[in-house]
Parts: sequence; structure tokens; C-alpha cells
Amino acid sequence: MLFHFSDYVLDTGRRELRCRDQSIGVEPQVLDLLIYLMQNNDRVITKDDLIASVWGGRIASDTTLTSRIYAARRAIGDNGRNQKLIRTITRKGLRFIGDVRVQADDDAAPALEPPPNRPSGPAQPAPPLPDRPAIAVLPFSNMSGDPQQEYFSDGISEDIITALSKLRWFFVIARNSSFMYKGKAVHVKQVGEELGVGYVLEGSVRKSGGRLRITAQLNDVANGTHIWAERYDRDVADVFAVQDEITEAIVGAIEPQLYTAENIRIQRKPPSNLDAWDLVMRGLSYYWRVTRQDHAIAQGLLKQAIAIEPDYGQALGVLSASYTFGAHMGWLELETIAPAAERAALAAIRADSEDAWAHYALGAVYLITRRFDDSIAEFELALCLNPNFSQAQNYYAAALGFCGRWQEAVEAANRAIRLSPRDPFLALSYGSICLAHFMGRNYEEAMQDARTAIRLRSDFAGAHRVLTAAAGMSGDSEAAAAALRELRRAQPDISLAWIADHVPIKHDIDRAHYLEGFRRAGLD
Repeated sequence: MLFHFSDYVLDTGRRELRCRDQSIGVEPQVLDLLIYLMQNNDRVITKDDLIASVWGGRIASDTTLTSRIYAARRAIGDNGRNQKLIRTITRKGLRFIGDVRVQADDDAAPALEPPPNRPSGPAQPAPPLPDRPAIAVLPFSNMSGDPQQEYFSDGISEDIITALSKLRWFFVIARNSSFMYKGKAVHVKQVGEELGVGYVLEGSVRKSGGRLRITAQLNDVANGTHIWAERYDRDVADVFAVQDEITEAIVGAIEPQLYTAENIRIQRKPPSNLDAWDLVMRGLSYYWRVTRQDHAIAQGLLKQAIAIEPDYGQALGVLSASYTFGAHMGWLELETIAPAAERAALAAIRADSEDAWAHYALGAVYLITRRFDDSIAEFELALCLNPNFSQAQNYYAAALGFCGRWQEAVEAANRAIRLSPRDPFLALSYGSICLAHFMGRNYEEAMQDARTAIRLRSDFAGAHRVLTAAAGMSGDSEAAAAALRELRRAQPDISLAWIADHVPIKHDIDRAHYLEGFRRAGLD
């Protein structure tokens, strides 16, 4: 099918947009949006129509919709001010108002049909699985025997859908599609086929007296196995507070499980068939191992992904974060790697300004380069985009600690631990807590949390540094000497000059206090 309008021709068969015989580059989803608007130019297209037909029923934020509409207008020489071709109908939707001449073409692609009315449940298969993990959250079953409790089980499911939709790396099926299965006994394979997802989260809620039990399990549609399952027992004092807590716990738990499942899937593919997403997932599997050698491998894989897709925001964000983490751990020279980390983080934000990873990566760069206010602002934006992002929460805690806001830092680090209690980066969360306690002159607490961090990661130089400084300030010369020996083993090149140059402490008084702890421990 050929759509002729103004000086343009949109060829659905070739999936090509031309202007006076010049081909115009258009993202596939933007092209789908244009085709759908032209096929339905006799009516106003609502947001729900777009989500159902262009996004396949998957969650799309208002910002995402706006950016795609902006891109569609720009591709055909229109804009939001003039609206000569795509008109926004206030509080209604969009309509293509340009004069369109339709020409049949035997090679044309099939039309994008308006969303069908299917009140009895999904009857047709969804589109094939996307090249990103897709997940559906089924309505949690109310096992309480009281229909009045339906609001709570539905609320848990809806909150999880909303929270998961903030993970920009996953497709999340919209609530209305998932809730078509409410009250029906369906196999996860059927759900996967009908909604086009690879993962299904299901669960149940049982409330009895003042006690509440919530179970949840994450299923892999391909083989029908359970990837993760957990049970939560709570006293019901504040129902809505419990609902928020359970949602946070479930989302925080299943995000790393999805990454792990994706990496297992990718390992079955031959290296010659790996695409950019596969390379990022494989890179992440090395990133989470938190060793110098593994991060070097991760960086190589991420660079391969960027070579395939130079504007791939996810690869750029993780690469930047890996660079910064290497500098933080003393594996890479700060002066050499900071510019590369900043370029990658800024490129990630240009690619997707709503990706929490991109803002987390930029915040980490700003922290190690001592742009403290900018760093905290970026971490807060990352957490606004994804409140369950434990690693951003931990780096936010570290930034607060380095700025002397130690009480807020302790709270933020404890939240990071609560979000992901089995996190590979858990040692860093305890590192943030011990640093915060040192800044607050709570030396015993600092030493205790530093030892916890070291038990989790014996080579964590940051925790060894805080333990040494805290022991020095506490006056325990024996503990200080022992801590300094272990610090030198973890970081052989440690010196007062290195600490002054590389540890980003904002206030002079706090930096002097930190260095004094090392002097008292015997470091020169």
C-alpha cells in the first residue's frame, strides 16, 4: 500500500518513507505510528488505540508517546505548533488531517488493524516475541474467601505492573490485557503465546484476621519452569503501607532474576548470532561479578554492542558505569577513564533520557569528578525514574556520605540493602554505611559495617580504607595496625596523597578528618 500526501510517499510494503524520491530514515515504531494514523485518518486515534495497535498492548509512558509523535511529525515536515498534518485533539487523541491518496500495491504490508473488541479474553496470538524481554503480570488470586478483599489482590498486581514498567529494558504488558485472565485457570504457555511474552509473574493473596500472606512466582514461558518464587508474611496494620512494601520487595527481587534468565538464554546462542541486546546481557553477567577481570570482559562485550548499534543507550550506560566503578575500585586511572565514562553516560542519556541506568551512570561520573550537586541530582533523577534501582540507591548513599550528609546516607544505604538483600554489590552498600558512620564520628559502627563489607568482599579496598581510618580515630592502635596491613594487601599503592587525590570528599573539614584517621593508623 502506498500513501501519497503532500510531497511524501509512505510505502508500507517496503516500509519506506520518501520525500521527492529522497528516502527518509524513520525508526520502525515511528513508521508504524504513521501507517496507523493514515489507515485510520477518518477518526480520532486515542492513546489506548496506539498502545493496543502500535505498542502491541505493552506499557508506554506519556513521555514515550510524546517522543514518538514528535519524531513522526518531524519525519513528515510537521511540528507541534503548526500541526498541518498530525493534529492533536485536546483530551481526545490524534488525527491525521492531511490529504491522503491511497494506491494499492501487491507488495504492501498488511494493515495495522484497529484494536479488536474482545471482552471474553484473548482469542488471537499476539505478535512474535520482541527482541527485549517481555513480561506479563497476571492478577494475583484472592485466596481469602472474601470478595471484599479483591481490591487488595488487584492493587498488588497493578502496583507491580506500574513498578516494572519503570524498568526501561523490559516490555511490560499493560494492565487491561493482563487482567483479561482474571478468574480464569490458564497455563503460562497460553498466556505467553497470546500476549507475546517470555515471562509471566503470578501470585496469590491470603488475608486472615490481622495476618497477610502473599506468594509470587516468576515463570519462564519457553520451558514452563519457575525462575523465582517467594512468600511474604506480614501483619496488617496499614494495608497500603504493606502493599507498597510487598510491591517494592517483589520488583527488587525479580529484576536480577530476569537478567539472569536472559543471560542463560543467550548462552545457548552461537557467538555469530549475538545481537546488541544479547551482548549487553552477556556483558551484564560479567559486570555483576564485581572483579577486575570480569569488568574488563564486560567492557569488551559492551563495546561490541555499541559497534553494532552506536546509539544503543543501554550499552553506553553500562559501559560508563563499569568505567566509573573501575576507577572507584582503583583498577583504572581516574584521569584517563573519567572523560570516556562521561562521554558514554551523556550519549546514553541522548539515546534515552528516561533510562535510569543512563542517569545513574552520569551521577557516578559526577561523583568521582567531585561535581557533588550534579551527582546527587542525577542519582535522584535515576531513582525518580526507577525507585527500585538498588545500585543507584547505593551510589546515592555514597554521594550523600561524601557530602557529609551522613544520616541521610545511612537511610539510603539501608534502603538499597532492603531492595536487593542478595545483590552482588551488597558489599558496596555496607561500604556506604560505614563511610557515613565515619563521617558522623560513629567509629565503632563504622568499623562494624566495614568488617561486614570485607566479609562479603575481601578485596574491597574502600571498606579496608574506612576500617583503617575508623580504627585510627577510635584510638585502638592494635586494630588500626591490623587494618592498615590488610589495606596495603588490598591496595598496595595506598598513600595519603592517593587518598587526598582520589577519594571525593566535598568538605575540607571532612577530608582532613578522614586523612587524620590514616595518620593515626600509621599511614604516610
